[in-house]
Amino acid sequence: MTDAMNFDLPEDIRMVRDLVARFTRERLVPLEQTVIRRDAERGFTDNPLLPPETVKKLQDEAHEIGLWGMDVPEEFGGQNLGALAKIVAIEQLKYSITPFVLPPDSPNLHLLKDCCKGDQIERYLLPYASGAKKSCLALTEPGAGSDAGGISMKAERRNGKWVLNGTKVFISGARDADFIITIAVTDPAKKARGGMTAFLVDRNTPGLTVPSSFPMIGEYHPYEVHYDSVELDDSQVLGEVGQAFAPLQRRLSIRRAEIAARCLGLARRCITMMIEQANSRSTFGSKLADRQTVQFWIADSYQEMEAVRLAVYRLASRVDRGDSDIRLDGSMVKVQGPEMVGRVIDRAIQLFGGMGVSKELPLEYMSRVTRAYRIVEGPSEIHRWTIGRDLLRNGLPEAR
Repeated sequence: MTDAMNFDLPEDIRMVRDLVARFTRERLVPLEQTVIRRDAERGFTDNPLLPPETVKKLQDEAHEIGLWGMDVPEEFGGQNLGALAKIVAIEQLKYSITPFVLPPDSPNLHLLKDCCKGDQIERYLLPYASGAKKSCLALTEPGAGSDAGGISMKAERRNGKWVLNGTKVFISGARDADFIITIAVTDPAKKARGGMTAFLVDRNTPGLTVPSSFPMIGEYHPYEVHYDSVELDDSQVLGEVGQAFAPLQRRLSIRRAEIAARCLGLARRCITMMIEQANSRSTFGSKLADRQTVQFWIADSYQEMEAVRLAVYRLASRVDRGDSDIRLDGSMVKVQGPEMVGRVIDRAIQLFGGMGVSKELPLEYMSRVTRAYRIVEGPSEIHRWTIGRDLLRNGLPEAR
């Protein structure tokens, strides 16, 4: 006989959850009208949705109350609370539309932790883990988006150096990054099967430029990154030459879990708003709460949210357990999270009517931000194809 599965969060993670929830209510929710206004005003510019001084103040406050480096190992100066704690924290942060990330951003942390060696630990991993440096990942190219294995930017060996030439597009955070984790092809014959290599490219490296950006809906504003004969030493290779694809897939799965956690936070906010509105608003002599349609909207939204939460928490637990292949779970939560929150937001907007699409409420902003979630980090169609292909090849996995 086996022990019953425990679906309760550990006490330390519940404490993190409550702390982040209070920080969100007291610090982030009051900034939402600032975010909505700056989003409407910035047009085609890349002006941030929060003033830099506001972000700095939020970061200082988060650091003071212990919301810093929660999934950073202790040997690198962190709290070592794990991926589940960080996922729970992200869920609570996204109860608000105010864009705030607790440093360091986890996917690149895990990639650096898995692959940094030698003095790379001092030059990149430790400053990144402490928040002293920012990084971004440059993978997508004009001709290779969802198909990560289809990138064509080359890194050629010349006179003892690696020389990178090409262009990356839709790279979030490129203009502010201190270093860019760049994926390039070092063996065109092998591509994803031993021919892709990751490089650590410092922001001031000659030949590296960030010439343009892509105005988009919601909080996204990614950039183009151009490499014109960028020369790198062997010390700039992250991990092993030709072996970038496997750790990259793990990094992408962690980001997909984070996106699903954001969806959970936004869905919870919507359901809370729906309940409050339904209990207070009356039409034709009856409260909205008495309408069966409204009851079904709330019931369906809650059930769908809880189903996604179980899948996301399980994935984070697998990361903490050290499971090597989490791609299937990563694809699953990437499909279900954004599609779930899209339905929940739509119901909330319908319940609020005209106010639902006004800028007085955060719902219309949520609808634009989360629409991008169905595309970034791989569109739903690609992930469905990945899941179906895996199941047809290998059959159903055992319960984990």
